[in-house]
Amino acid sequence: MILTPDNLTTLDFDKMALIPAIVQDAQSGVILMQGFMDQAALNATFEKGLVTFYSRSKQRLWTKGEESGNVLKLVSAYTDCDRDSLLLLANPAGPTCHLGTQSCFADARPAISFLSELERVICERKDADPEQSYTASLFAKDLSRSCQKVGEEGVEVALAAMKQDQLELRNESADLLYHLIVLLQRSGLSLEQVVETLSERHK
Repeated sequence: MILTPDNLTTLDFDKMALIPAIVQDAQSGVILMQGFMDQAALNATFEKGLVTFYSRSKQRLWTKGEESGNVLKLVSAYTDCDRDSLLLLANPAGPTCHLGTQSCFADARPAISFLSELERVICERKDADPEQSYTASLFAKDLSRSCQKVGEEGVEVALAAMKQDQLELRNESADLLYHLIVLLQRSGLSLEQVVETLSERHK
């Protein structure tokens, strides 16, 4: 069940004072961390829009990133069928783990999540030095160049498939995905919006 400010009291805090809350990257799907919440922490999370836990060590409410600045910006929240655990989708501002990694679960992430990471890197390099970054050089050129690259890579993917060369097909497909993300960014669109379109078609 999706949670809103109007139904936050429906969680079963009578079963246990603190319930587990898993935080997932809203874009990549990577599990970022797990903490515990009481009713006050859940309320504060919605009021501030920042994931807030009850810290068992500090014995108080604790907003993730309150010292480091690496906050977790709430996107949406859900409870399970028993209403005694939480799943929070959030956008991280920097690394989540105190060790400086994206996730507190180290490398436990689905391979497909790298596309979201790649999209973020491409977005960050838009204004970099074109002499130092190939990505920046693409943004510095006319839009037609990005359109041309997507077309060229699409043809090369098809040719590799016709030759039944799996290694070349993998490499050309990687090139196509990269240049497609660049073109989407230049056009003000995201992979998430493309996936939403696919999802709508699936329905």
